[in-house]
Amino acid sequence: MFGSPRGTRLAAALTSVLLLFGTAAACGSDDDSGAPGPAADASANSAFPVTLSHKYGSTTIKSEPKRIVTVGLTDQDAVLALGKVPVGTTEWLGGYKGAIGPWATDKLGGAAVPTVLKDTGTGPQTEKIAALRPDLILAVYGGLTKAQYDTLSKFAPVVAQPKEYNDFGVPWQNQTEIIGKALGQEAKAKELVSGVESDFKKAAAEHPEFAGATALMATPYEGIFVFGSQDPRSRVLTNLGFKLPTDLDKVIGDEFGANISKERTDLLDTEAIVWIVSDTAKDKAKLRKDPLYADLKVAKEDREVFVKETSDYGNSVSFVSVLSLPYMLERLVPQLSAAVDGKTATKVVEATS
Repeated sequence: MFGSPRGTRLAAALTSVLLLFGTAAACGSDDDSGAPGPAADASANSAFPVTLSHKYGSTTIKSEPKRIVTVGLTDQDAVLALGKVPVGTTEWLGGYKGAIGPWATDKLGGAAVPTVLKDTGTGPQTEKIAALRPDLILAVYGGLTKAQYDTLSKFAPVVAQPKEYNDFGVPWQNQTEIIGKALGQEAKAKELVSGVESDFKKAAAEHPEFAGATALMATPYEGIFVFGSQDPRSRVLTNLGFKLPTDLDKVIGDEFGANISKERTDLLDTEAIVWIVSDTAKDKAKLRKDPLYADLKVAKEDREVFVKETSDYGNSVSFVSVLSLPYMLERLVPQLSAAVDGKTATKVVEATS
């Protein structure tokens, strides 16, 4: 399975829940004496009200949120990093209780594991979100339609994806800072971002061979699917000093990624390529059977990193959050270093977790 959100979600799927508006909105406005977490201190309260701009206008949050639901597929990590535990999260990669990856579980403390919501491509599970009585809905790393945004706004303030980027294209830094502002913790969010950016700078300084080398992330999904410059996975590479193929965005258009034709196999001929695959051995063998790919220098010189998409490591590569990135860098950086030297004798050691 290819773990990336694609396509337009259908607003029509929400029609069946419109009758819930009255009761659900009432639930959403009730005081919740059983809400998790400590009472807000004076400094937190002083941050509100706060207004955030997004793709569909702006949203004002009047007081510190206590019952947070994350519709954005990776938004829970920023919430957890800021010391809050959502009451509901949206599953993307699967396999984790509460949709909380192993890089973030220690942030739960003694709090209850969040209720997991699902989005199979028809939009958020509106009834279940309403039942959680949220006072804030975060959809920053997401692709809400206007109809879905309007529906969810009946229950609680909604922070949708920023208009400056493609859907599912917000950089993790912006995502963290937007969520920090929504939670009244803008300064702490900036500190978290600075800490992870320092990890990238350290890795880049320790590996000057990355500077200016071409690199790409791809997956053998319905042919060959490559990730463009606005995808968080590609930004991992550029933040380490790599550059993307020159024509990449021209081929992809206004999307986070796209399938390429056989005629554009040349885009794959980079100095390092990261393949996100279901089976590292089988997918490598299958790719090498393609004469167009096998003839490329990237294949001949073993400049490839194969990452099993369903492993914890593979999930962290796709998650690209303030909490998953340090976990991922520990594993990815040594592999990229082995790949980019172009020596077939230098083997890229597969990560074991």
